[in-house]
Amino acid sequence: MSEAEVFTPPSGHSHVYLGEGHERAERRSWAVIWLCGAMMILEIAGGLMFGSIALVADGLHMSTHASALLLAALAYSYARKHAHDPRFTFGTGKLGDLAGFTSAIALAMIALLIGYEATSRLFAPIPIHFNEAIPIAVLGLLVNIGSVWLLSGGQHHHHDHDHAHRDDEAEHRVETSTGRLMLSIFEHGAPPRFRLRATQGYLPKVATIETVRADGTRQVFDMSARDGYLESADEVPEPHAFAAHLLLAGGEAHAITFEEHAHAADKASRDNNLRAAIIHVTADATVSILTIVGLLLARAFGWLWMDPVAGIVGALVIATWAYNLVRDTGAILLDMNPDLSMAATVRQTIEADGDCLSDLHLWRLGPGHLGAIVAVTTTRPRGPEFYRARLSRFRSLSHLTVEVQRSV
Repeated sequence: MSEAEVFTPPSGHSHVYLGEGHERAERRSWAVIWLCGAMMILEIAGGLMFGSIALVADGLHMSTHASALLLAALAYSYARKHAHDPRFTFGTGKLGDLAGFTSAIALAMIALLIGYEATSRLFAPIPIHFNEAIPIAVLGLLVNIGSVWLLSGGQHHHHDHDHAHRDDEAEHRVETSTGRLMLSIFEHGAPPRFRLRATQGYLPKVATIETVRADGTRQVFDMSARDGYLESADEVPEPHAFAAHLLLAGGEAHAITFEEHAHAADKASRDNNLRAAIIHVTADATVSILTIVGLLLARAFGWLWMDPVAGIVGALVIATWAYNLVRDTGAILLDMNPDLSMAATVRQTIEADGDCLSDLHLWRLGPGHLGAIVAVTTTRPRGPEFYRARLSRFRSLSHLTVEVQRSV
């Protein structure tokens, strides 16, 4: 016999799954659009006037850059304005990924066009006005560097924010028969080791910790007394993601889950809309460098073929970036598991003391927000709230549905 018990969040809870710093990224995107739009017009016009296909290629790449940023900015704006629209069942957090996917398709087409033009010029070269073309290419490089700086400022802030919580989240509270204990991995200026201290009651004299990793690897750590705490004799190997079983005197046992927070937070919080823009302008800067090198070598040694070769290499750079962006954003739009290591840690958390995770669906709702459907089979009288409490330490789980199947 079995009975199913399902818990879903209340209908009135928030479905706003926008990334942190959403409006800041939107403002930065518009600023870079104006900067790159002006440079795009200058490069394309200069390339056509002075006969440089590499300069035209760089200008066209700049146009795809500006177009991708325009899509990004519009996606930010639309997602923000419709964040509370009930028609979006899981919010508007994926609009940035949809914009990135769309711009990647257009970018691949532009790469084919540039490659075709450059190949044609390779077999039928035309005169190049180097003195006019090279300064424009250098100016394009400066614009790209400025664009990277403008966009990465918001990304850097977010990165700092992710790591600001690491130390607090690494310490786990354990309620025991003798009082409240705190278990952590201490690694400040020393090799990482387990530390156990008492905040209420008293510290046990004997304790061991057994870790179980996603691949089934087990390791036992004996704890030794130090000045006011217990510490493991052995170091805790990386990564610090595993289920830990704390064993106390008298057979008392407690299950704790350690999560590699930096890794999980980076994956869950990654703004692919902004990330795509940063990768794009970085690739654009690379194309600008290739353009300058091609023009300089063509002028110095008469190698006119170097200019179209630079255009071909630039097209390959654009195509590679387009492929990577299609792969990453397509995976999110198709609801692929965004973090296999986190899924394994969720499984360890549920199954730490004998329950069975019969089904797990994990997908991304937006930057910093994941959705999950968890089905648990247990012989114990536990309800969905018990497992919600266990999974509450995963801060990126913004929408959680729990189904409990009781078996006897």
